[in-house]
Amino acid sequence: MRRARVMTDLRVDGARLWESLERMAQIGATPKGGVCRLALTELDRESRDLFIEWAWAAGCQVRIDQVGNIFARRPGRDACGAPVLTGSHADSQPTGGKYDGIYGVLGGLEVVRALNDAGIETERPIDVVIWTNEEGSRFAPAMIASGVFAGVYTLEHALSRTDRDGVTLGKALQKIGYDGAEAVGGFPVHAAYELHIEQGAILERSGHTIGVVTAGQGQRWYEVTLTGIDAHAGTTPMDLRRDALLGAARMIDFVDTLGRLHAPYGRATVGMIEARPNSRNTVPGECFFTIEVRHPEPAVLDEMNDALRQALSRIAGDIGLEERMQQIFDYAPVPFAPQCIDAVRQAAIALDLSHADIVSGAGHDACYVARVAPTGMIFIPCIGGLSHNEGEAISPAWAEAGANVLLHAVLTSAGVAGDS
Repeated sequence: MRRARVMTDLRVDGARLWESLERMAQIGATPKGGVCRLALTELDRESRDLFIEWAWAAGCQVRIDQVGNIFARRPGRDACGAPVLTGSHADSQPTGGKYDGIYGVLGGLEVVRALNDAGIETERPIDVVIWTNEEGSRFAPAMIASGVFAGVYTLEHALSRTDRDGVTLGKALQKIGYDGAEAVGGFPVHAAYELHIEQGAILERSGHTIGVVTAGQGQRWYEVTLTGIDAHAGTTPMDLRRDALLGAARMIDFVDTLGRLHAPYGRATVGMIEARPNSRNTVPGECFFTIEVRHPEPAVLDEMNDALRQALSRIAGDIGLEERMQQIFDYAPVPFAPQCIDAVRQAAIALDLSHADIVSGAGHDACYVARVAPTGMIFIPCIGGLSHNEGEAISPAWAEAGANVLLHAVLTSAGVAGDS
C-alpha cells in the first residue's frame, strides 16, 4: 500500500457534512424525527437522485450497475489503477434513524469535497458507493447487492427477490430507473472503507470517539420446535404436564446465560416465539421459537452451538418433550484487513482522537466487500446506542471526527499523486 504523506492540517468541512445529512434526512422524514426510506421506493429514488446531483457537482463520474449499486468516481492520476471504495447504504428501516448507512455515504462524499477544496490529486481513483437494499427490510436477505458484488449471490437470485406485495427487486429497480447497465463487480478494488454509526453503546459508554473495527461478528440462526401435549389448565396436575412453553422458557433463560458466558463479544437472543394453541386455559402442547448467536471467533460459535443442543436435549428430557432444532443461517465471522485497520488507527492517532478497537455486532456491506478486497470500518458513537429507531442520534462533532478519520485512511490507501 502506497502511503500518503501526513497532512495533519487536512480536514473535512464538518458544517457542510452536517448540512448534507440534515438535507438528506428530509427525504422520507417521519413525525418522530427518523426516516422511512425503504429500498427502491420513490423515496429511495429521491435520495439517490440527490446524491448523484451532489456527486456530479463534486466532479465525479457516476455509473450504476445491474443491481442498482451507485459508484461516484473521483479520478486519480492513474486512471487504470484499482480504486479505493468508500460508502454505505441509503435505504432505511420502516421506522429508521437519520444516520444509519447514509452517514457513510455522505461521509465519503465529504472526503471527495475536502480533497477538491485542498486541490489534492490522489494516485488512485476514489469511488463513493451506495449499496442497494442493505437493510433487507423490503427485500430479503439484507446486504444482497453487496453480496452480488462479492459473488455471494447471483444477479438472477437478487433480481428475483420479492417484497410482501410480490414485486421483484428487478421490477422495483426498473420502476425507479436504477436498473443500470454496468456489470456487478468483476473489477479489482485496492481497498475499501465503510464509515458507520456504531448502533450500540460501547463507544459512548467508554468515552471513545472512534471505533477501529477489527472484525464483524459471525452469526448462526436456529428455529426450534418443542412438542408436548395440549392439556386442560384446570384438570391436569402439574406433575403430569408436558408443557412446551415451560421448556421454551427454560431454554430462553439458558440462551441469555450463554451469551453472558461468552462476554464481551458473545450475543445470544430469542427474538420470536409462538405458543400453540395459544389459549389462556390450555397447557401449550407446542412452542416454536428462534435463537440467534453471534461471536467473532468460529471456535466459540461451535462451542455455543454444542451448548445449545445439549441444553435443549436436557430440558426437553426433563419435561417429556420432543425437540427439533434446525440451523437455518450461518454467517461466518469477518476479519478485516490488517492494513486497513492500521490505516484507520493511525488516522485516529494523527488526529488526536480517542479511539478503541471494536468488533461489529451488526452485519454491514463491508462484511461482504471484505471477501473481494482489503476492507476496514470506522465507527462513531450514537447516543444511547440507539439505532433502527426514529430516535437515533449522533453529534455534529462525532460526525466530523469520523469523516476526518475516513479522509486520512482513504488517503493512505489511495496515495497522493507525486508523493514518494
